[in-house]
Amino acid sequence: MKLQVHSIHFNADQKLIDFIQRKVDKLETFYDRLVDGEVFLRLNNEGIENKTVEIKLKVPGDQLFAIEKARSFEVATDMVTDSLKSQLKKFKTRVKAGRV
Repeated sequence: MKLQVHSIHFNADQKLIDFIQRKVDKLETFYDRLVDGEVFLRLNNEGIENKTVEIKLKVPGDQLFAIEKARSFEVATDMVTDSLKSQLKKFKTRVKAGRV
């Protein structure tokens, strides 16, 4: 899946981008019609959990969104993809029921 990664006010290294790509690619096992996605990585100045990951996924006829904060981008990515996984499962059941 085509994924655009935007790091706000810093430069993300390739290792982090590859990690995020792998995690988002795994979401295709739950719904294989994902169109594309956008990831926003932000460094916040407040508190210990100062890393924010936002992911927007486009699916036919809709868009899914999740945002999480954590101590590291990897942990936040795990939490965001878990949230999107449950959203994809709900979306898939709505599609099967003909409500989308």
